[in-house]
This record gives sequence, C-alpha cells and structure tokens, in this order.
Amino acid sequence: MKKILKAVDFFCGGGGMSYGMQQAGVKVLAGIDYEAKCKATFEANINGAQFIQADVFELDEYVLKQQLNLQQNDNNLILIGCSPCQYWSVINTDKNKSKKSKNLLKEFHRFVKFFNPGYVVVENVPGVLRKKSESGLEEFISWLESNSYVVHFDVHNVSDYGVPQSRKRFTLIANRVTRLEIRPEPTKGEKIRVIDVLGENNGFKKISPGHKDSSDFNHTVAGLSEKNLQRLKLVSKNGGTRQGFANNPELQLSCFVGKDNMFKDTYGRLWWDKPSPTITTKFFSISNGRFTHPEEDRALSIREGAILQSFPKSYIFKTESIADTARLIGNAVPPKYAEKIGSAIIKNH
Repeated sequence: MKKILKAVDFFCGGGGMSYGMQQAGVKVLAGIDYEAKCKATFEANINGAQFIQADVFELDEYVLKQQLNLQQNDNNLILIGCSPCQYWSVINTDKNKSKKSKNLLKEFHRFVKFFNPGYVVVENVPGVLRKKSESGLEEFISWLESNSYVVHFDVHNVSDYGVPQSRKRFTLIANRVTRLEIRPEPTKGEKIRVIDVLGENNGFKKISPGHKDSSDFNHTVAGLSEKNLQRLKLVSKNGGTRQGFANNPELQLSCFVGKDNMFKDTYGRLWWDKPSPTITTKFFSISNGRFTHPEEDRALSIREGAILQSFPKSYIFKTESIADTARLIGNAVPPKYAEKIGSAIIKNH
C-alpha cells in the first residue's frame, strides 16, 4: 500500500504553503500559528486540517504528538517551518517589533529534533542565509547533516516556478529517506507575466478606487485621496514612475524633493509584460511600492494581489479588513511554489 505523506505546517498563516502541499498530494494534518486571524481562512481552504492556535515558544512537543497522533522517526512525516521573517528582511522594518521572531527557527529546530521526520522544509527571506550564525540556520543545517539528512538550501526566485512575481526566497529541503538532494523543479518555458493573469481578459473588470466587492472573489480596492488620484493620472501607463508628477509643485511630495533616484517604485505602476515585483503586506497601498495597476488609476485589488502570489481565484479569504487580508496574502508562501516543493518531495519518496 502506498504510504501517504503528511505534513504539519508551523507558522502556517493563511495557508499558502499548506494549500500548495495539498495540491501536490500531501495530506496536511495541521497548521500552527499564533495569530487567531489566520484560523478562518486556513480552515476554509485546507481540507481536513486542524488549525492550532499556539505560541511556538510555549508549545510542548509531547502535547503536539498526542494532539495529532504523530509518531517519532516517521519517514512519511514532513515538518514545515516558514517563520515570520521581518527581523531578517532587508526591507527597513522596525526590528524591535519583530525581535521575538528572530528565534523562531531555533524553536522549530526543537520540534525537528524531537520528531526526527522523514522530511523538513524551511522557507524564509534570503536574510536568514546572510546571517546564518545569528539566525540559528548554521546550527540547524549542521544538526540535520550530522543526523543523516541530505540538505538542499539555496535562494530561489519564485518567478522560475510558475509564480507571476519576482520574489527571492531562501528554501531548505532536508531528506533522510533517500540519499538524494531534493530541489524544486523550475517551470519550463517563459515566465508568467502580469498580462497573463490580470486585466479584463482574465476576469478582472475595470474598477475605481474605493470599489468594494462583497463576494468571495474580493476584487476590492483601497480608496484614494483626490490628490493621489491626480498624481496617478500623471504616472504613465505600463511601468511608469512618480517622475510623471515630480515637476508639479502642487503634487510633488516634499519627502521626494531632490530624491528622484530614491524609492523609485513608490507610486509606480506594474509592467504588463513582466512578473510583478514582490507582493508585500502593503500591496493595497500605492505609496508602499510599485503597486499601481498597469493602466487603471488605482492600487491593486485584494484578489489581484492574491493572484500575483499564485493563489487560485477560488481561494476564500475570511478576514475583517483590507489590511488583514493583504497581510495574509503578502506573508504567504506562494502556493504554486509550495506545490513545486511538495511535488519534488513526493517524487523522491
């Protein structure tokens, strides 16, 4: 009888990694996350999986073993740890706020030691590799290798794996079931571009700033002030930048005066014929990056951001606000990329 691979997804968020694994054919037993706001979305999309709301610093290995009826030394078990990564990000975030998250990999290591699963997956920002000693990654890899795991780790751009977005991610796949190094297989052919997934031809009707979509499709977009609307009218279509209004004293922002070569993506439009830039948790805001629609004078809608992260149109987001949904989407592992990781593990198994 064919043994089914099963996974426990630590720091699962809204379920991007779990969904991709599920699509590949892995049975997801549970998602664990500290954030209660993830629960409804995770449960709506990950079939038959439990959502465990827990602080991993306080979660006991024996309790988890009992709760999920897990076995130690199980070749069919995958432990996944995609911990929140703001502390190691190159993006200028408040490191004090995210200080606790810097030790999450070390906590995940505790569960890997205890369960000794057949497979281990870690996905994070490239910064954990640059600071591998401080982040606990060096110690983690060393432990895996000395405990009979074959370890693949590298920085991959998800645009090479069927995701319509340029997003570099550190990925580790460890395997003690065979002596082979497992790596996700890139998608053959051209990269998927914005024009391949967005626009009227792909079911996205034209909308105005502030449009609310109460259906599960969630083609909802943030509003804009009159001044920001005037600014966007001057940003040229298909990849334009804020240079379009830089010489207009009424519209130029004081923080950008004399800084035309800095933060060029702010207020910028996506290109139709390229993958999108990295979708962050603030993709609904034109002042937080290159998140303006290639043609329409508005930011990306919630569903457009999800599609650029490779969530399917059928994925249901159960949240209270635009900001909450965007956070789940921006923090997610792109499901198409997760599916490639899952497929590579299944092929090895």
